[in-house]
Amino acid sequence: MSIYLRRSFYLFIFFLSPFILSSCHSRKAAMRGQPGEVVNPSPDVASKYSEIMGVSRGDIQNGRLYAFIDQWMGTPYKFGGLDKDGVDCSGLTFLLEQQVYGITIPRMTSKQITVIKRKYEDELKEGDLVFFDFDGKQFSHVGVYLQNGYVVHASSRRGVIIVKLRDPSLYKYFSRAGSIENVTTSMN
Repeated sequence: MSIYLRRSFYLFIFFLSPFILSSCHSRKAAMRGQPGEVVNPSPDVASKYSEIMGVSRGDIQNGRLYAFIDQWMGTPYKFGGLDKDGVDCSGLTFLLEQQVYGITIPRMTSKQITVIKRKYEDELKEGDLVFFDFDGKQFSHVGVYLQNGYVVHASSRRGVIIVKLRDPSLYKYFSRAGSIENVTTSMN
């Protein structure tokens, strides 16, 4: 009888383990819809990002945007990177604009600055680009404006994160911002 119980226990553990293991890690939000299409976010994603940015759940309206961010959040910084092993600031911006909004912008920060129509900070809208001058280099870093003063970007120290634009450690390098215009699909 004890051999039967032991085998049953092992079979139970064997078949149950995939379910236990799959519930041990968080699932990333799936992007629904097509690039350029605004779809409702999942309730979990809306709650998560409304809390991070201090807005109501109803203010999180672009499900593709926040699902994209959720998939990339925490990805390490890697100069020249364009995948989950590592991404740089302009790569993240390039991929976000393409996969969320269906807009192809140049890959490099120095070229991304050329496709924006400049805006004042208080005029920024979701999807606008924000540029920073790090290490004394003009327009050397880029992020994407979200809402309520928050930006998503690939930090060289912390990877893909959401931060306040007016965070003192970032804002002192703020240089320019604007909405994307005059782009063609051949600009890579």
